[in-house]
Amino acid sequence: MSCSNLTVCRDTSSLSFGSFLNPFRPPHNATPNNPSRSSSVTPIHCGLRELRERIDSVKNTQKITEAMKLVAAAKVRRAQEAVVNGRPFSETLVEVLYNINEQLQNEDIDVPLIKVRPVKKVALVVVTGDRGLCGGFNNNIIKKAEARIAELKTLGLDYTIISVGKKGNSYFLRRPYIPVDRFLEGGSLPTAKEAQTIADDVFSLFVSEEVDKVELLYTKFVSLVKSDPVIHTLLPLSPRGEICDVNGVCVDAAEDEFFRLTTKEGKLTVERDVVRTETASFSPILQFEQDPVQILDALLPLYLNSQILRALQESLASELASRMSAMSNATDNAIELKKNLSIVYNRQRQAKITGEILEIVAGADALV
Repeated sequence: MSCSNLTVCRDTSSLSFGSFLNPFRPPHNATPNNPSRSSSVTPIHCGLRELRERIDSVKNTQKITEAMKLVAAAKVRRAQEAVVNGRPFSETLVEVLYNINEQLQNEDIDVPLIKVRPVKKVALVVVTGDRGLCGGFNNNIIKKAEARIAELKTLGLDYTIISVGKKGNSYFLRRPYIPVDRFLEGGSLPTAKEAQTIADDVFSLFVSEEVDKVELLYTKFVSLVKSDPVIHTLLPLSPRGEICDVNGVCVDAAEDEFFRLTTKEGKLTVERDVVRTETASFSPILQFEQDPVQILDALLPLYLNSQILRALQESLASELASRMSAMSNATDNAIELKKNLSIVYNRQRQAKITGEILEIVAGADALV
């Protein structure tokens, strides 16, 4: 015996999406908080066995989503630690580049990575995730890329895509009209080797003048419940070692928000700390043994690699935070659905018991 379909006594144009997600919703008069929707919806008539099976299925789903939430929460912690641990290296590179730049203020230097030329073609490095079940994480960054492509078309500029992540790869493979230079797949934990592969690709495109500008699109980790898709100008680099957005605003912040997952009264809670990276200051009378131009030429590719690695780490942290939030919502929905199903099950069981009692009483009366 299978469950019958939902009968609707109102216009289908006003049917809410929630009614399809929760077909076992109790009668409408049990929710008096929304008087504007006064239409009547008849409940589904299912057997007790079908309801028990559905309740057990929802319980299993709740256990799965709860486990996925806890796994994502543990991985978020490790991803944040990777971002924070790599911060001193990037900050020290910034200090070195800044001091070298101070000595080269009045010199005409020729470093390919900082050479600014008229923009005719732009390379977009789009970083997405490898898995789903993470809310709108992948969709948001792809929408950001589509919007940037539309802006470049409006400006009359050519573009090419470097896709990083399985979700982005599958998206662009289904759209052959979008030019893609290379497809790359990320790992479970970003490494310097993966960042070097991307850096080598964008370096060759920029130095060979196939593209005049390289932009990095990734999801910046803000908090466990918020992450923002951003666009940073990756090449040409600033001689000071700064990474700027498309409007020229420096986004190389020196502070990181660190989120510590703890338990309080048996529930998962979040504590927020602000981590400031301390780096050693350089002496103003510091003298370099080698030519500063040679040092700059060697350090800028290294800094490019570190910035790509940091973007991959932040994107992974944002993906895990989005997955944790999505699984938390799925768990809450499973609890609510299980509650509604239990109400329907108890009502039908009570009605069945009442009917059997009435039949016994009626039979006893007939024998008198």
